[in-house]
Amino acid sequence: MTDMPVNAAGLAGRPSFDARQLLGRYGAIFVLVLMIVTFSIIEPTAFPTKDNAINILNQCALAAIIAMGLTFPLLAGEFDLSIGYNASLCGVVACELMLKQNFSIPLAFLVAIALGATVGLVNGLLITRIRVNALVATLGVGTVVVGINYAISGGLPVSVNNTEQFINLSLGKLFGIPYPVYVMVVVAALLWVLLNRTILGQSMQAVGGNPVAARLSGIRVDRTRTLVFVLAGACAAVTGVLLASRTGSASVDGGDGYMLSAFAAAFFGSAVLRDGQFHIVGTLLGVLTVAVGFNAIAITGINTYYQYLFQGGLLIFAVGVGTLARRQAG
Repeated sequence: MTDMPVNAAGLAGRPSFDARQLLGRYGAIFVLVLMIVTFSIIEPTAFPTKDNAINILNQCALAAIIAMGLTFPLLAGEFDLSIGYNASLCGVVACELMLKQNFSIPLAFLVAIALGATVGLVNGLLITRIRVNALVATLGVGTVVVGINYAISGGLPVSVNNTEQFINLSLGKLFGIPYPVYVMVVVAALLWVLLNRTILGQSMQAVGGNPVAARLSGIRVDRTRTLVFVLAGACAAVTGVLLASRTGSASVDGGDGYMLSAFAAAFFGSAVLRDGQFHIVGTLLGVLTVAVGFNAIAITGINTYYQYLFQGGLLIFAVGVGTLARRQAG
Protein backbone atom coordinates (compact mmCIF):
# COMPACT_ATOMS: atom_id res chain seq x y z
CA MET A 1 0.00 0.00 0.00
CA THR A 2 1.52 3.29 -1.10
CA ASP A 3 0.93 6.57 0.69
CA MET A 4 0.16 9.44 -1.64
CA PRO A 5 2.40 12.47 -1.12
CA VAL A 6 0.73 15.53 0.29
CA ASN A 7 0.90 18.65 -1.83
CA ALA A 8 1.68 21.27 0.80
CA ALA A 9 1.58 24.08 -1.71
CA GLY A 10 -1.87 23.01 -2.84
CA LEU A 11 -3.16 22.89 0.72
CA ALA A 12 -1.69 26.29 1.49
CA GLY A 13 -3.43 27.76 -1.53
CA ARG A 14 -6.90 26.58 -0.53
CA PRO A 15 -9.21 29.14 1.05
CA SER A 16 -9.84 28.34 4.70
CA PHE A 17 -12.92 29.11 6.77
CA ASP A 18 -12.47 29.34 10.49
CA ALA A 19 -15.59 30.19 12.47
CA ARG A 20 -13.55 30.86 15.59
CA GLN A 21 -11.48 33.48 13.80
CA LEU A 22 -14.59 35.18 12.48
CA LEU A 23 -16.12 35.17 15.97
CA GLY A 24 -12.93 36.54 17.48
CA ARG A 25 -12.69 39.44 15.04
CA TYR A 26 -16.28 40.26 14.17
CA GLY A 27 -18.36 38.76 16.98
CA ALA A 28 -18.50 42.04 18.90
CA ILE A 29 -19.66 43.96 15.84
CA PHE A 30 -22.28 41.29 15.16
CA VAL A 31 -23.60 41.64 18.72
CA LEU A 32 -23.89 45.43 18.35
CA VAL A 33 -25.66 45.21 14.98
CA LEU A 34 -27.98 42.49 16.29
CA MET A 35 -28.92 44.66 19.28
CA ILE A 36 -29.65 47.68 17.10
CA VAL A 37 -31.80 45.68 14.68
CA THR A 38 -33.67 43.86 17.45
CA PHE A 39 -34.55 46.93 19.46
CA SER A 40 -35.44 48.87 16.32
CA ILE A 41 -38.05 46.20 15.62
CA ILE A 42 -39.30 46.11 19.22
CA GLU A 43 -39.52 49.92 19.60
CA PRO A 44 -39.77 51.28 16.05
CA THR A 45 -41.05 54.72 17.09
CA ALA A 46 -38.62 55.40 19.95
CA PHE A 47 -35.33 53.59 19.39
CA PRO A 48 -34.24 54.12 15.73
CA THR A 49 -34.55 57.93 15.77
CA LYS A 50 -32.06 60.77 15.34
CA ASP A 51 -32.80 62.20 18.77
CA ASN A 52 -32.27 58.84 20.45
CA ALA A 53 -29.01 58.30 18.53
CA ILE A 54 -27.72 61.64 19.80
CA ASN A 55 -28.92 60.71 23.28
CA ILE A 56 -26.99 57.42 23.15
CA LEU A 57 -23.81 59.23 22.06
CA ASN A 58 -24.24 61.74 24.87
CA GLN A 59 -24.82 58.97 27.40
CA CYS A 60 -21.69 57.08 26.38
CA ALA A 61 -19.38 60.11 25.99
CA LEU A 62 -18.06 60.21 29.57
CA ALA A 63 -17.77 56.43 29.79
CA ALA A 64 -15.87 56.43 26.49
CA ILE A 65 -13.32 58.98 27.71
CA ILE A 66 -12.44 57.06 30.87
CA ALA A 67 -12.52 53.72 29.01
CA MET A 68 -10.12 55.00 26.35
CA GLY A 69 -7.74 56.03 29.12
CA LEU A 70 -8.01 52.56 30.66
CA THR A 71 -7.14 51.07 27.27
CA PHE A 72 -3.50 52.15 27.67
CA PRO A 73 -2.72 50.24 30.90
CA LEU A 74 -4.53 47.20 29.51
CA LEU A 75 -2.56 47.47 26.28
CA ALA A 76 0.64 47.48 28.32
CA GLY A 77 -0.46 44.37 30.20
CA GLU A 78 -1.51 46.16 33.40
CA PHE A 79 -4.73 46.95 35.29
CA ASP A 80 -5.95 50.18 36.87
CA LEU A 81 -8.65 49.75 39.52
CA SER A 82 -8.42 53.36 40.71
CA ILE A 83 -9.91 55.13 37.69
CA GLY A 84 -13.44 55.44 39.10
CA TYR A 85 -12.25 56.77 42.44
CA ASN A 86 -9.86 59.09 40.63
CA ALA A 87 -12.72 60.53 38.56
CA SER A 88 -14.76 61.16 41.71
CA LEU A 89 -11.88 62.94 43.43
CA CYS A 90 -11.12 65.17 40.43
CA GLY A 91 -14.76 66.23 40.15
CA VAL A 92 -14.88 67.15 43.84
CA VAL A 93 -11.57 69.03 43.71
CA ALA A 94 -12.64 71.02 40.65
CA CYS A 95 -15.88 72.05 42.34
CA GLU A 96 -14.09 72.89 45.59
CA LEU A 97 -11.64 75.15 43.74
CA MET A 98 -14.45 76.98 41.96
CA LEU A 99 -16.52 77.29 45.14
CA LYS A 100 -13.91 78.27 47.73
CA GLN A 101 -10.93 79.55 45.75
CA ASN A 102 -12.86 81.34 42.97
CA PHE A 103 -11.03 79.43 40.25
CA SER A 104 -12.36 79.87 36.74
CA ILE A 105 -13.87 76.83 35.07
CA PRO A 106 -10.95 76.30 32.64
CA LEU A 107 -8.36 76.65 35.41
CA ALA A 108 -10.20 74.28 37.73
CA PHE A 109 -10.49 71.84 34.83
CA LEU A 110 -6.73 71.96 34.19
CA VAL A 111 -5.91 71.50 37.87
CA ALA A 112 -8.24 68.50 38.02
CA ILE A 113 -6.56 66.93 34.98
CA ALA A 114 -3.15 67.50 36.58
CA LEU A 115 -4.42 65.87 39.77
CA GLY A 116 -5.77 62.86 37.89
CA ALA A 117 -2.47 62.47 36.04
CA THR A 118 -0.62 62.70 39.38
CA VAL A 119 -2.70 59.86 40.81
CA GLY A 120 -1.81 57.87 37.70
CA LEU A 121 1.85 58.75 38.19
CA VAL A 122 1.74 57.40 41.75
CA ASN A 123 0.24 54.17 40.42
CA GLY A 124 2.97 53.87 37.81
CA LEU A 125 5.81 54.54 40.24
CA LEU A 126 4.50 52.01 42.76
CA ILE A 127 4.34 49.39 40.03
CA THR A 128 7.60 50.13 38.23
CA ARG A 129 9.86 51.29 41.08
CA ILE A 130 8.64 49.38 44.12
CA ARG A 131 7.38 46.45 42.02
CA VAL A 132 3.95 46.28 43.64
CA ASN A 133 1.45 44.19 41.71
CA ALA A 134 -0.75 46.45 39.55
CA LEU A 135 -4.00 45.13 41.02
CA VAL A 136 -2.80 45.70 44.58
CA ALA A 137 -1.17 49.06 43.86
CA THR A 138 -4.10 50.62 42.02
CA LEU A 139 -6.66 49.26 44.47
CA GLY A 140 -4.60 50.63 47.37
CA VAL A 141 -4.15 54.02 45.71
CA GLY A 142 -7.87 54.08 44.89
CA THR A 143 -8.72 53.46 48.54
CA VAL A 144 -6.42 56.30 49.61
CA VAL A 145 -8.09 58.53 47.01
CA VAL A 146 -11.48 57.74 48.53
CA GLY A 147 -10.17 58.80 51.95
CA ILE A 148 -8.79 62.06 50.54
CA ASN A 149 -12.10 62.68 48.80
CA TYR A 150 -14.04 62.33 52.04
CA ALA A 151 -11.55 64.53 53.87
CA ILE A 152 -12.03 67.32 51.31
CA SER A 153 -15.81 67.13 50.93
CA GLY A 154 -16.86 65.75 54.30
CA GLY A 155 -18.85 63.15 52.41
CA LEU A 156 -21.28 65.77 51.11
CA PRO A 157 -21.94 66.92 47.51
CA VAL A 158 -19.94 69.99 46.50
CA SER A 159 -21.76 72.60 44.42
CA VAL A 160 -20.33 75.60 42.54
CA ASN A 161 -21.18 79.30 42.39
CA ASN A 162 -21.52 79.75 38.63
CA THR A 163 -23.78 76.73 38.27
CA GLU A 164 -25.30 77.72 34.93
CA GLN A 165 -21.94 78.11 33.17
CA PHE A 166 -20.62 74.91 34.70
CA ILE A 167 -23.68 72.89 33.74
CA ASN A 168 -23.40 74.25 30.21
CA LEU A 169 -20.21 72.17 29.79
CA SER A 170 -22.35 69.05 29.61
CA LEU A 171 -25.81 70.31 28.65
CA GLY A 172 -24.76 72.89 26.05
CA LYS A 173 -25.09 71.96 22.39
CA LEU A 174 -23.44 72.85 19.08
CA PHE A 175 -25.44 72.04 15.93
CA GLY A 176 -27.81 70.04 18.11
CA ILE A 177 -25.06 67.80 19.48
CA PRO A 178 -24.03 68.06 23.18
CA TYR A 179 -20.52 69.27 23.98
CA PRO A 180 -19.41 66.00 25.68
CA VAL A 181 -19.80 64.20 22.33
CA TYR A 182 -17.31 66.62 20.77
CA VAL A 183 -14.94 66.13 23.71
CA MET A 184 -15.19 62.36 23.24
CA VAL A 185 -14.38 62.66 19.53
CA VAL A 186 -11.40 64.97 20.15
CA VAL A 187 -9.99 62.76 22.92
CA ALA A 188 -10.46 59.67 20.73
CA ALA A 189 -8.66 61.31 17.80
CA LEU A 190 -5.74 62.44 19.97
CA LEU A 191 -5.34 59.07 21.67
CA TRP A 192 -5.64 57.19 18.37
CA VAL A 193 -2.88 59.32 16.85
CA LEU A 194 -0.74 58.86 19.96
CA LEU A 195 -1.17 55.10 19.91
CA ASN A 196 -0.84 54.47 16.19
CA ARG A 197 1.27 57.29 14.77
CA THR A 198 3.92 58.02 17.40
CA ILE A 199 7.01 56.26 18.68
CA LEU A 200 5.59 56.36 22.21
CA GLY A 201 2.44 54.56 21.08
CA GLN A 202 4.46 51.90 19.28
CA SER A 203 6.54 51.49 22.44
CA MET A 204 3.39 50.96 24.50
CA GLN A 205 2.23 48.24 22.14
CA ALA A 206 5.66 46.62 22.20
CA VAL A 207 5.74 46.62 26.01
CA GLY A 208 2.33 45.00 26.12
CA GLY A 209 3.32 42.38 23.55
CA ASN A 210 6.68 41.35 25.01
CA PRO A 211 8.34 43.54 27.67
CA VAL A 212 11.60 41.58 27.57
CA ALA A 213 11.96 42.00 23.81
CA ALA A 214 10.96 45.65 24.15
CA ARG A 215 13.69 46.24 26.73
CA LEU A 216 16.28 44.49 24.57
CA SER A 217 15.28 46.70 21.62
CA GLY A 218 16.07 49.82 23.63
CA ILE A 219 12.60 50.81 24.87
CA ARG A 220 12.50 52.24 28.39
CA VAL A 221 9.89 49.82 29.63
CA ASP A 222 9.34 51.22 33.12
CA ARG A 223 8.91 54.77 31.88
CA THR A 224 6.45 53.60 29.24
CA ARG A 225 4.46 51.60 31.79
CA THR A 226 4.32 54.65 34.05
CA LEU A 227 3.06 56.89 31.26
CA VAL A 228 0.11 54.61 30.50
CA PHE A 229 -1.15 55.13 34.06
CA VAL A 230 -0.67 58.89 33.73
CA LEU A 231 -2.84 58.87 30.61
CA ALA A 232 -5.48 56.78 32.35
CA GLY A 233 -5.53 59.19 35.28
CA ALA A 234 -5.85 62.25 33.05
CA CYS A 235 -8.77 60.73 31.15
CA ALA A 236 -10.45 59.79 34.44
CA ALA A 237 -10.14 63.43 35.52
CA VAL A 238 -11.83 64.69 32.35
CA THR A 239 -14.71 62.29 32.96
CA GLY A 240 -14.96 63.33 36.61
CA VAL A 241 -15.23 67.06 35.87
CA LEU A 242 -17.72 66.60 33.03
CA LEU A 243 -19.78 64.30 35.25
CA ALA A 244 -19.93 66.97 37.95
CA SER A 245 -20.96 69.56 35.38
CA ARG A 246 -24.09 67.56 34.48
CA THR A 247 -25.69 68.47 37.81
CA GLY A 248 -23.58 71.43 38.86
CA SER A 249 -22.14 69.53 41.81
CA ALA A 250 -19.76 66.67 42.56
CA SER A 251 -20.33 63.73 44.89
CA VAL A 252 -17.71 61.58 46.57
CA ASP A 253 -18.80 58.49 44.66
CA GLY A 254 -19.95 60.08 41.41
CA GLY A 255 -17.40 58.37 39.18
CA ASP A 256 -17.01 55.09 41.05
CA GLY A 257 -19.43 53.21 38.84
CA TYR A 258 -17.44 53.93 35.69
CA MET A 259 -14.78 51.35 36.49
CA LEU A 260 -16.87 48.30 35.59
CA SER A 261 -18.27 49.87 32.42
CA ALA A 262 -14.77 50.92 31.33
CA PHE A 263 -13.39 47.40 31.75
CA ALA A 264 -16.39 45.89 29.98
CA ALA A 265 -16.00 48.28 27.05
CA ALA A 266 -12.23 47.82 26.74
CA PHE A 267 -12.36 44.01 26.85
CA PHE A 268 -15.33 43.94 24.50
CA GLY A 269 -13.48 46.25 22.14
CA SER A 270 -10.38 44.07 22.17
CA ALA A 271 -12.37 41.51 20.20
CA VAL A 272 -13.23 44.02 17.46
CA LEU A 273 -11.24 43.72 14.20
CA ARG A 274 -8.05 42.64 15.99
CA ASP A 275 -6.98 39.38 17.56
CA GLY A 276 -7.62 40.28 21.18
CA GLN A 277 -5.54 43.47 21.15
CA PHE A 278 -6.78 46.54 22.99
CA HIS A 279 -7.23 49.59 20.78
CA ILE A 280 -9.09 52.91 20.74
CA VAL A 281 -11.64 52.16 18.01
CA GLY A 282 -12.54 48.86 19.66
CA THR A 283 -13.02 50.54 23.04
CA LEU A 284 -15.33 53.12 21.46
CA LEU A 285 -17.43 50.34 19.94
CA GLY A 286 -17.49 48.58 23.30
CA VAL A 287 -18.76 51.71 25.06
CA LEU A 288 -21.35 52.20 22.34
CA THR A 289 -22.56 48.62 22.80
CA VAL A 290 -23.01 49.15 26.53
CA ALA A 291 -24.82 52.44 25.92
CA VAL A 292 -27.14 50.89 23.32
CA GLY A 293 -28.03 48.12 25.76
CA PHE A 294 -28.71 50.54 28.62
CA ASN A 295 -30.77 52.82 26.38
CA ALA A 296 -32.84 49.94 25.03
CA ILE A 297 -33.51 48.63 28.54
CA ALA A 298 -34.76 52.07 29.58
CA ILE A 299 -36.92 52.56 26.48
CA THR A 300 -38.55 49.15 26.65
CA GLY A 301 -39.38 49.66 30.34
CA ILE A 302 -37.39 46.68 31.58
CA ASN A 303 -36.39 46.79 35.25
CA THR A 304 -33.21 48.73 35.96
CA TYR A 305 -31.43 45.77 37.54
CA TYR A 306 -31.19 44.24 34.07
CA GLN A 307 -28.59 46.91 33.27
CA TYR A 308 -26.24 45.31 35.77
CA LEU A 309 -27.00 41.83 34.46
CA PHE A 310 -26.35 43.05 30.92
CA GLN A 311 -23.12 44.81 31.83
CA GLY A 312 -21.75 41.87 33.82
CA GLY A 313 -22.74 39.41 31.13
CA LEU A 314 -21.17 41.59 28.47
CA LEU A 315 -17.91 41.71 30.44
CA ILE A 316 -17.83 37.91 30.73
CA PHE A 317 -18.64 37.52 27.05
CA ALA A 318 -16.02 40.12 26.10
CA VAL A 319 -13.26 38.44 28.09
CA GLY A 320 -14.21 35.10 26.58
CA VAL A 321 -14.21 36.38 23.01
CA GLY A 322 -10.98 38.32 23.58
CA THR A 323 -9.29 35.22 24.97
CA LEU A 324 -10.50 33.20 22.00
CA ALA A 325 -9.13 35.82 19.62
CA ARG A 326 -5.72 35.86 21.33
CA ARG A 327 -5.53 32.06 21.20
CA GLN A 328 -6.44 32.15 17.53
CA ALA A 329 -3.70 34.72 16.89
CA GLY A 330 -1.23 32.54 18.75
